[in-house]
Amino acid sequence: MNDVRLRPLGRTDLRVSPLCLGGNVFGWTADESTSFKVLDTFVAGGGNFVDTADSYSAWVEGNSGGESETVIGRWLAERGRPEGLVLATKVSGHPEFPGLSAANVHAAVDASRARLGVEVIDLYYAHHDDPGTPLAESARAFSELVDDGRIRYIGLSNHSPGRIREWLDICADQGLHAPVCVQPHYNLMERGVEEDLVPLALERGLSLLPYFGLARGFLTGKYRRGGAEVDSPRAGTARAYLDDPRAELVLGALDAVAARNGVSPASVALSWLSDRPAVASVLASARNTDQLTDLMAVNHLRLDEESTELLSEDSGPGGSGVS
Repeated sequence: MNDVRLRPLGRTDLRVSPLCLGGNVFGWTADESTSFKVLDTFVAGGGNFVDTADSYSAWVEGNSGGESETVIGRWLAERGRPEGLVLATKVSGHPEFPGLSAANVHAAVDASRARLGVEVIDLYYAHHDDPGTPLAESARAFSELVDDGRIRYIGLSNHSPGRIREWLDICADQGLHAPVCVQPHYNLMERGVEEDLVPLALERGLSLLPYFGLARGFLTGKYRRGGAEVDSPRAGTARAYLDDPRAELVLGALDAVAARNGVSPASVALSWLSDRPAVASVLASARNTDQLTDLMAVNHLRLDEESTELLSEDSGPGGSGVS
């Protein structure tokens, strides 16, 4: 099925699939051949939004950063760019391009464009806040990239609501191109952004594109008390969610809704997230095409009101029914 209903990204002309394919695994836990298959399957299923970063995957022994962008660039060169594909990448974490100074942002974007093999990057994120660089300097640098035609739109990731608001105010005051979206850590087990970031996004017309939508794999349902060990580099952090008093309630709700809809718990968790206020698309990565199948369901699955309320209540503070 490729009749995916695309969604607007902020106040832009970009339209994106409900699932954004995370590229952090490319060149890490997915080799180039497997990565190509995942990308092929994603596009064939109607996905049009791929996310990466210049720092992926510098943390792996033998890697230096930029591996994911390089894999995606080779895929684009070999396959040809699919019509309507929206490509996002980020700056500030590459070992050779740290931070958000103007000089670094201008240098890093050209390195990313070269690895990706594209003239223009659709969406360029400030990956992490850089307290050592004045926000006004960073804001001007990103805005200049839009003026230069090197990027189309600006995004923020891992910035506090206060810093996001300050960046937006600088842009308004100085007539700069402003960020159009934010990547927050947000899922059924991590809902703190609903207190401050979600209201800010709704107020300022920002789209949210949550990452870790499956809580590092916990919301797939693979991690259970007394269950088998899971072979994953994120197994430790995922299993830690079992110490949360809401864990059993959330897993039970996911199981019930998944059985009702004939899908997996992962599909349910992402669908719940994709329909939260201000959310345009949810990020998730797949090491192989088998993992991708459950993720792709979010492009079509829509939960009924009863299912949504059950998940919201059981994942609220203490599973208290606060959604």
